[in-house]
Amino acid sequence: MLGDGMSMTTVTSARILKGQLNGKTGEETILSWETFPNLALSKTYNQDYTTPDSAGTGTAFMSGVKTNKGVIGVDASVHRGHCNPSPAHELSTILDWSLAEGKSVGIVTTARITHATPSSAYAHVADRGWEGDHYTQHVVGGCKDIALQLVEDNPNIQVLMGGGRRFFLPYTAQDPESGSNTHYGRRDGRDLIKEWENDKTARNMSHKYVWNSKQFHQTNFSQLDYFLGLFDSSSMAYELDRFDTHYEVAGEPSLAEMTEAAITILQKNPKGFFLLVEGGKIDLAHHGNHAVKALHETLAFNDAVAKMDSMTNDRDTLAVVTADHSHTMVLAGYPARGNDILGLIKNSAGKLELAKDHKPLTSLIYGTGPGAWSGIRPDLTGVNTDDKEYVSESAIPLNPSTHAGEDVVIYAKGPMSHLFHTTHEQNYIPHVLAFASCVGEYKNSCVDHMP
Repeated sequence: MLGDGMSMTTVTSARILKGQLNGKTGEETILSWETFPNLALSKTYNQDYTTPDSAGTGTAFMSGVKTNKGVIGVDASVHRGHCNPSPAHELSTILDWSLAEGKSVGIVTTARITHATPSSAYAHVADRGWEGDHYTQHVVGGCKDIALQLVEDNPNIQVLMGGGRRFFLPYTAQDPESGSNTHYGRRDGRDLIKEWENDKTARNMSHKYVWNSKQFHQTNFSQLDYFLGLFDSSSMAYELDRFDTHYEVAGEPSLAEMTEAAITILQKNPKGFFLLVEGGKIDLAHHGNHAVKALHETLAFNDAVAKMDSMTNDRDTLAVVTADHSHTMVLAGYPARGNDILGLIKNSAGKLELAKDHKPLTSLIYGTGPGAWSGIRPDLTGVNTDDKEYVSESAIPLNPSTHAGEDVVIYAKGPMSHLFHTTHEQNYIPHVLAFASCVGEYKNSCVDHMP
């Protein structure tokens, strides 16, 4: 399970927020994955950049091969934006290896299902931006967009949930929620959702497609072989916006609810399953310097991990929680214990701490992003920094903010989880997953370690 952009600072701050929401000072609280017995660090750099992006990192922890920034499912000989459809450069993934051994597979995300991390499990493109043919219509070389690859080349992925409807519907079609699809819709006129349904019907597979919360909650997942849920035209709503009709009209399930539904479908296979669950909006919130939203997205991810843990058994399920990369948010200053993690810094006497400019400051700030100020730093006195729309301060003006390049944590439990034990290259991760589940190049290793 992946918290996109879930840096160590994000984990610490979310832990404190979780405790404070439950009436505690916060630091003494633990998150669901912090009970996992095995820890390691992951080096996240791309082949060509020190600070990575989610396409290169996703390819690393899905395929076991490091590659370049901005490309998905291809090796580092492919340069971003250079269409080269040759299969010689394509990388297979833990999803492919699992399917080859008869296991079930699924992908759940709060971002678009065609976004960098989820598509790293199934797509092969020279540019992560080629999510639909709106972006590839002028690309020379015959490269397929990501949405088309998902439906046309990956018909055996049993569970798909996230956002991104706009890349699956014709540009002439009306989106059922927004009412418009003309800008990002498919220029080839194909309805990929209908094609997905037709494929399952032709193969006599029980299946269902839904696009809103009501349809989702009316579904009997235990009776399904295949499920497709596309809950937004773009990425799904932030957790703090899910019940705000200004942002979300039709309603969406939570990440924990989607995780429960996915496992319900996949665990019916006696050969086992592989499931990728991404808290994708942690990263998107950080890019906008929205610390409030980023921490609440992390708590939603916490609930999803807890749901997974309650539905699986440590004897036969390897659970891995990590991040693809870090972000530039830091927890700084000297706030007293119990000080609002999202608020202005106060000392143990309850008095505001002031910076050298005699103005208060928050505990959470960013190195880069849209929260940078020009000229005189604004006075935050009286500002509600707990508001979900508050943009935290940053040092360098960039919009969106950049990622950060430091290591991230790997948390693991279950079979072979002890193999996460030191500082690892990020592309080491899928090798452990494959060894534990006896797939890919390790498919003949079962005799050595399976109960």
